[in-house]
Amino acid sequence: MKKRFKLTSLPFLILTLLLVGCSSDSSSSGEEEIIVDFFNQKIEINDQLESLAEKYSAENPNVQIRFTTVGSGDGAAAMQAKFASGDEPAILMLGGLPEIERYKNTLLDVSDMAAATSTIEGQLDGGTIDGVPYGIPMNNEGFGWMYNKEIFEQAGIDPEEIQSYSDFVTAVDTLESQKEDLGLEAVFAYSGSEDFVTNQFSANFTAPEFDNNILTAYEATELNWEYGDKMKAYTDLIIEHTVQPILTVDYSSSVEDLFINGHVAMVHQGNWIVPTLNGLDSEFAETKLGILPLFVESDTEGKLVVGAPWYLGINKNVDEEIVTEAENFLDWMFTSEIGKQTIVEDLQFIPAHEGFDIDSISDPVSKEIYQALLDGETTAMAHKQYPDGYFQNVLHPEFQRYLNNDITWDEFEQTTSEQFSSMKQE
Repeated sequence: MKKRFKLTSLPFLILTLLLVGCSSDSSSSGEEEIIVDFFNQKIEINDQLESLAEKYSAENPNVQIRFTTVGSGDGAAAMQAKFASGDEPAILMLGGLPEIERYKNTLLDVSDMAAATSTIEGQLDGGTIDGVPYGIPMNNEGFGWMYNKEIFEQAGIDPEEIQSYSDFVTAVDTLESQKEDLGLEAVFAYSGSEDFVTNQFSANFTAPEFDNNILTAYEATELNWEYGDKMKAYTDLIIEHTVQPILTVDYSSSVEDLFINGHVAMVHQGNWIVPTLNGLDSEFAETKLGILPLFVESDTEGKLVVGAPWYLGINKNVDEEIVTEAENFLDWMFTSEIGKQTIVEDLQFIPAHEGFDIDSISDPVSKEIYQALLDGETTAMAHKQYPDGYFQNVLHPEFQRYLNNDITWDEFEQTTSEQFSSMKQE
């Protein structure tokens, strides 16, 4: 019995020793899980980014990309809070040179990364300070008046014939006169509660003052509202024809309820709403979505605001192995076939990098924005270069006061101009 017991137990003993040995080898080979924290300020693409990260982890099982997502209106403050608490992310989504300047001493020089060297010429400028690129452009975005083609057609409006500000006003009046027949609650659903929408809307009118150049906007010490009269004209038009109360309308109600369900004809948004729309109605962006420019510098020359609004930076102060994996992930995201396919098909991005087949961009609006960029019919994302905290603490609150008829337009311009200069000098 004793001899038989030994013979039976021997295989189990060998198996146990093998398992222990394998466990030891795995640990010593450095294959333990590496977590790369990614701070995302675009809540509308969170699901798509997580899906992209899962594809990367499938190829790199020991790496997990973990997301913290806070919408752009609150994202800057939330990211500062994470740094203050010592919980620093490895990858930072950064908007504009002022935000990049704030983290300059934290950010890695990305010059030699494949994700940096493959960018379209000039696209690194918005992430570069003193000649050093600290951020990789995530994508190009464009914004203006997003409109429902089906509603325009039912109203007898040909978008191709809107070639001036007065043409746009005529179209708005036509929609207003047919509201009941078209089933509209209002012509516009302007998101008066969202500071990022105010910020983007303002860029249509500040970019020309800054020569349509992001570096000029970043270096500017004054905002004189040279095109303030035109901003007032558009704003008054919105107030007259938008869903009320305007200060309660947010992104979700304007895009995910009123616009996609045909209760309004237009919203001031950009191509970033395409993933949201696709998630609710897979046919809407393809068949109903259009975009119109704003007429600012010239009454007969409309432009869209287009550029790279977000840059991805790497925190050089986290553990070295995490820095390496952050670099590897971003290089893979922008240069691998799976990454590039996901960027245009799932994220619905307009690429900021070379090596993409532009015909693979699926929605017509994104193609239209890209074509406008190629044709020079665009203006710069000046709003990304405002002083740190300006649009949250000054521009948006004062704009809301005007929307609510609490101040005059002259008071709006005076306060926001004075605060712009003051904050630039801090």
